[in-house]
Amino acid sequence: MRSFFTTILLPLTLAAANTQALDLAILGGRVIDPETQTDKVMNVGIRNGRIVALTTDSLKAEQVINAEGRVVAPGFIDIHSHTPTPFGMRLNILDGITTALDTEAGAYPVYEYGDAIKDNPIMNFGASVGHYAARIQVIENKYQPYYFHKNTFASMSSAAFEQVATDTQVEEIRQHLNQGIKQGGLGIGLLLDYMRDAVSDKELRMIFEVAADHDVPVFTHVRRNLPGDPTGLNEILALAKTTGAAVFICHITHNAMGSVGDWLKTIEQARADGVRVTTETLSYLAGGTSIAADVFRKRDWQAIFDITYEDVQWVATGEWLTQESWSHYATHEPTGAVNHHYVKEPWLHTALRWPDMMISTDALPAFTPEQFSNPNIAGTFSLVLGRYVREQGILTLSDALSRMSLKQAQWLEPFAPAFKRKGRIQLGMDADIVIFDPDTVAARADYGTPYEAPSGIHWVIINGQVAVVDGTIQSSVAAGKRLTTLSNSLVQ
Repeated sequence: MRSFFTTILLPLTLAAANTQALDLAILGGRVIDPETQTDKVMNVGIRNGRIVALTTDSLKAEQVINAEGRVVAPGFIDIHSHTPTPFGMRLNILDGITTALDTEAGAYPVYEYGDAIKDNPIMNFGASVGHYAARIQVIENKYQPYYFHKNTFASMSSAAFEQVATDTQVEEIRQHLNQGIKQGGLGIGLLLDYMRDAVSDKELRMIFEVAADHDVPVFTHVRRNLPGDPTGLNEILALAKTTGAAVFICHITHNAMGSVGDWLKTIEQARADGVRVTTETLSYLAGGTSIAADVFRKRDWQAIFDITYEDVQWVATGEWLTQESWSHYATHEPTGAVNHHYVKEPWLHTALRWPDMMISTDALPAFTPEQFSNPNIAGTFSLVLGRYVREQGILTLSDALSRMSLKQAQWLEPFAPAFKRKGRIQLGMDADIVIFDPDTVAARADYGTPYEAPSGIHWVIINGQVAVVDGTIQSSVAAGKRLTTLSNSLVQ
């Protein structure tokens, strides 16, 4: 198949593009837009970061991509990620991700999120308001805006994750959450299961009241119980119903486990009752989190996950653990992370088939090639396209793309206007685009080899600028933007 990236001049005939030359033309690709159900070989014209032409007519442009035999799709929106680092973003973009958001944890102040990438953003990024970070300020009198910031890491065994807030402290946290939303936070990030015993009923209700007052969602990791127990889900849905707040249930497959079908039915009933609620799944089957997480320190995690030490890897090295090595790391490296292998593929199949399911990475931080993270960071979306679309037929290609981009944009756009122009290949939309070969796209990252770039993803375009060419990142392109609830997409 031909592949070139060059400059050509062709007659311009489409009225939508008028007589001005385009910045970029994508020629002859199979354009798929899940919202309009478009699936057609067309040419795409881009100017000033927006899509201005969709046509079978000829186009002229300063730069041209020949996309024959390739799919031209909306860039993937990762609505749940934890790796705003230069290295992490480089891994993300090669997997077709054009926007990466930390909504589950978030940051406070919100403008501190992405501190390491803000001067050279190769992709779009943003965050919710981090309730945990506000809690650290109030309870510990410490400035920790993100759980890693300027070489410091938040501890999940610190007072902010352990101590019940007084009434006065609850009100101080409320003020910080209000401020974070005014800064443009994409909702409130609530790590509820990580501070299971610390968050009182009063504080939890306050969080939902603030979200409802500002009409932004709460993104939450529900309190986890024994496998399949829906108590944590029901708690959140009840609060959403009584306060009117929208709520996003993080990684449902990894919480519901074998009861994921029942949890989804509960969510559907809540929707019928007027609750604004949605959820997501990951495409890799292991869970990844801190070894100091509440579930590991305080609860019978082996019973909860139905696994033992030998089913757990130390993320930084890929080493499979024993009881002895687990105890060593928990004592001497409590800020380190583990991958615990417990999710079954049929659970994922159930989640993927749910019509409004979103797919995200839940990627752990990645700082250097030598220090491992989990493979989610490099292969989440290519894994779906290769394994669950092409090989297993769990989803059609259009359905998969909707779960990787459109659903995220549709969920966020009532709260953040910038997302009205994301997740679509339509006139006037932001030119965040991924171009891939549907016959060869596949993940190559796995546990122990987490940073292998996928195959089959050839071009990635960020706000109209070509950031990846034939799988190679263009180092001179930094077209990403910080995305917020503010209309100008900038945190003030």
